[in-house]
Amino acid sequence: MSEPARARAVLSTEDLTLLRQALVHYLEAIKDQPESIKFARLYHRLGSAGGK
Repeated sequence: MSEPARARAVLSTEDLTLLRQALVHYLEAIKDQPESIKFARLYHRLGSAGGK
């Protein structure tokens, strides 16, 4: 039996940094809208995934 292939990261650390930066700008634009909470949570999860 062969070992399963090793999983590869879909996004690099640099990708996560860019996504966080984009979210910061978007959050500023929608800060008074209800959906901003969902994007703030996404920002937090990206920070956790990328190790900041």
